[in-house]
Amino acid sequence: MATTSTTNSKQLSFEQFKKEVLNDYKLAVISRECSILGRREVLTGKAKFGIFGDGKEVPQLAMAKAFKKGDFRSGYYRDQTFMMAIGELTPQQFFAGLYANPSIKDDPMSGGRQMGGHFATHSLDNHGQFKNLTEQYNSSGDISPTAGQMPRMLGIAQASKIYRKVDGLKNPMFSNNGNEISWGTIGNASTTEGVFFETFNAAGVLQVPMIISVWDDDYGISVPAKYQTTKESISKILKGFQRTENEKGYEIFVVEGFDYPKLIDVYAKAAKIAREEHVPVLIHVKDLTQPQGHSTSGSHERYKSKERLMHEKQNDCNSKLRDWILEFDLNDENGSSLKIVNSEDEIIEIEKEAKKEVREAKRNAWSAFLNPILEKRKEVAILLEKIANTSKNKTFILKLRTDLLNEINPARKDLVATAKNALIYTINENSPIKTELQNWITNYTKTEQPKFDSHLYSISEQKVSTISEVKPTYSQNAKLVDGRLVLRENFDVLFSVHKNLLIFGEDTGKIGDVNQGLVGLQEKYGALRVADTGIREATIIGQGIGLALRGLRPIAEIQYLDYLLYAIQIMSDDLATLHYRTVGKQKAPLIVRTRGHRLEGIWHSGSPMGAIVHLLRGMNILVPRNMTKAAGFYNTLLECDEPALVVENLNGYRLKEKLPNNLGEFKTPIGEVEVIKKGNDITVISYGSTLKIIEEVISKLEQVNINAEIIDVQSLLPFDKSHQVVKSIEKTNRLIIIDEDVPGGASAYLLQEILEKQNAYQYLDSKPITLTAKNHRAAFGTDGDYFSKPNHETIFEAIYTVMSETNPSKYPNLF
Repeated sequence: MATTSTTNSKQLSFEQFKKEVLNDYKLAVISRECSILGRREVLTGKAKFGIFGDGKEVPQLAMAKAFKKGDFRSGYYRDQTFMMAIGELTPQQFFAGLYANPSIKDDPMSGGRQMGGHFATHSLDNHGQFKNLTEQYNSSGDISPTAGQMPRMLGIAQASKIYRKVDGLKNPMFSNNGNEISWGTIGNASTTEGVFFETFNAAGVLQVPMIISVWDDDYGISVPAKYQTTKESISKILKGFQRTENEKGYEIFVVEGFDYPKLIDVYAKAAKIAREEHVPVLIHVKDLTQPQGHSTSGSHERYKSKERLMHEKQNDCNSKLRDWILEFDLNDENGSSLKIVNSEDEIIEIEKEAKKEVREAKRNAWSAFLNPILEKRKEVAILLEKIANTSKNKTFILKLRTDLLNEINPARKDLVATAKNALIYTINENSPIKTELQNWITNYTKTEQPKFDSHLYSISEQKVSTISEVKPTYSQNAKLVDGRLVLRENFDVLFSVHKNLLIFGEDTGKIGDVNQGLVGLQEKYGALRVADTGIREATIIGQGIGLALRGLRPIAEIQYLDYLLYAIQIMSDDLATLHYRTVGKQKAPLIVRTRGHRLEGIWHSGSPMGAIVHLLRGMNILVPRNMTKAAGFYNTLLECDEPALVVENLNGYRLKEKLPNNLGEFKTPIGEVEVIKKGNDITVISYGSTLKIIEEVISKLEQVNINAEIIDVQSLLPFDKSHQVVKSIEKTNRLIIIDEDVPGGASAYLLQEILEKQNAYQYLDSKPITLTAKNHRAAFGTDGDYFSKPNHETIFEAIYTVMSETNPSKYPNLF
């Protein structure tokens, strides 16, 4: 006979239905046991920290049934049951992540780079090229920051709309006519974050296939819902987003987290709506529990009443599913009773088998983590014994050896630290065995260090360093045009060549951006490729990340440099770390376009480049001095697969530049400086709009016989890969860095790069100088700008002072 399927998409025989239900229950038990044993591993010291998905198993099983190949998950750290249900996480891999095994084979989620509970599938092959994403289940790489997964989820969903609506973008590797859903998960307390509301609103405006599941267990760590959410219910306060016959919006469902059949039904309905109609959906899954509390950082008995703890025990979703299975009893058309199990013994047997599998998986994961360390420990112990027998400090070295061997669960750092400490005892001794120990340390570090360092940037054939410079060329009577027109004409060529190129931001579309660098392009290429957005910087970046994850080439425009601060968390924690935290298994080559420098007043005039450089390691940070250089960077980046930030010169859009005749083809090199004026007396380093002021000071410097060499940084990250600056300093023996960031900002970064990495200190005859803006933002008006930032006079005086200290008779004091 036939009965309603648990997947709601096909008809199953009762035996098939029964098998599916029991498989689900076993998986729920496996996941719960992983959580229980995972907590114990933390408390016994084998793992550092644990945060688990216990109490959320049943709704995740339902979600997995509606999840199809090609879909993407953008979730948070409690989704282990879901990942197991779609076949992308095994219990052994779960424990490998808990132990931080630095092997992408053992821990395919992050190679030990993130704590357990952070899940990712492999979008890239071993050469860094995209796999066919429509043939696999996909999970974008998780991050820990609260609600930080939301903006990316929006972009993943928008990609489906783009693939469905934009002609010429059909690509079976990335989309099947836009049928893919972006599935997001978030805890109820995290919905109080601003990026949740920003994303939620944006998805409603864009009408994209996105399903948000809110796992609601009534708490945010120790803080109950009454302090988190108005009316203590996210679905209640978001009712205004519910779509109607006449207004677009959301479909909203509310379902209890222990109601197995209802959950399956709701998820099936939600998937149909999102997939077919491209309508976003909110599923508020309430009455969930935290059987072990928030995490291993403490016990929830500290903040939950006895009544609440009893309530959670009675409403545990796994227990409720167990009861439902035991109570299930239907009559077929012949009146015969149909049961999933005939006795509780069958359930007990499933539970025993599930727990046995988890225990075995835990043992295997621990062995895979520890055995390589134990093998290397043997090598160190042998070397220590040998070197002790040749040293006058034998007793101390042997104690190091004993302590190492007595370590029950040694880590890699214990081996290296012990070996290095042994060398300290032999500083004044020489022997072949000491050399052998030194070589062991060098070789082991060389093997192990990359397990923690690699893939901050791309290593594929499309990495930035593979793209060579192509200079702009000009006709004999090249036009002098506003710099914005160089950008506009170059973007026009790029959009015609790169069919998957998109650009979006505030005022980007209809008016062609606030500085007219995109005028007319929306009309030419359509409102989906050249698009306006709301005022919502975090989700503009999120759109870009999600679109790039799905094979598109987005440019996300942030109107002004200081607005970047609204989005810096998403850029820093998600975009900049993506390739690194997935050990090269995911990439999002997003280009972030913005503009800044030299405006008058506190706002839009700041230059927080030092903060940006340090927070965005993993991105390329590019600071072109004019629009031709900027256009060249865009041309370069579209040949690469790395994310980047391009900061255009805000007061350069109306300055005249020659219009190249090889638009779309010339390329500004990334990681290379440019000497824009040769000189012998002093090396002057700067970038962006400040360079124009420096160039205007040159004539004054020449009047007093100072011949400065001026170098344009062009690229802060990476900086001067071919070490051209040190060659200049070797000639001039003097250095000044001029920058409109605050003291200790980008100038300090550049100073460290030049003096330490390039060893330029050895060629200096004078103290290196930095000339920066003041500690504050620029005050308003012409005078405010003059007394806040480097200007013609202060630049002249700073350079002159260096020369005066060197040769006071030739350059007497100015004051």
